[in-house]
Amino acid sequence: MKKTIILASLSLLGFTQAPVAQAVVAPAPLVSIPTHDNYFNLLKKHCGKAYPGHVTVDNSDSDAFANKLLVMHVRKCSDNQLQIPFHVGDDASRTWILTKTGSGISLKHDHRKPDGSNDKSTMYGGHTVDAGWDNVQSFPADQYSKELFVNSGIPQSTGNTWQMFIYPKQFTYRLIRQGREFRVDFDLTKPIMPPAAPWGYQD
Repeated sequence: MKKTIILASLSLLGFTQAPVAQAVVAPAPLVSIPTHDNYFNLLKKHCGKAYPGHVTVDNSDSDAFANKLLVMHVRKCSDNQLQIPFHVGDDASRTWILTKTGSGISLKHDHRKPDGSNDKSTMYGGHTVDAGWDNVQSFPADQYSKELFVNSGIPQSTGNTWQMFIYPKQFTYRLIRQGREFRVDFDLTKPIMPPAAPWGYQD
């Protein structure tokens, strides 16, 4: 009460209370660990380049990838994100997106229609749950993906884990779950002409 009366009196005399200094908070840097950084940087070294691939394991009955040119293109790179379109013949609907999140690396599958709009099944993927290795990281399906798979009538996919391997001569994309394995290997010693932008992206 006494403090209030003093402040009021000072106000009447033309004095005002000194402004309180506001702390300036700098954006928090993304937390990362050496294996995640090394893995990310090994992929980033291929930015702008495209490579041919072929299916080495596929225990499904699908022929979606048969007799088609498979190409990965490390197309867009920043300090925190890599965008890697995966072309299957004339199908440019798929882009893998690797992002540093502050607690690891996330993998998302951006699926688009030819007009660039989102496919009904898109942005599924997972997040690292451990340190992994410089050359290998695993991405178990996240909660969003599990709900999407259940709602899409493919609950078996809730057990998906995606793996990406990066070695001097080969990049590998692998999907595994109980009873299912799919793997594509890309030859990093044979760069090819990069394809056009994937559906929904600008050149």
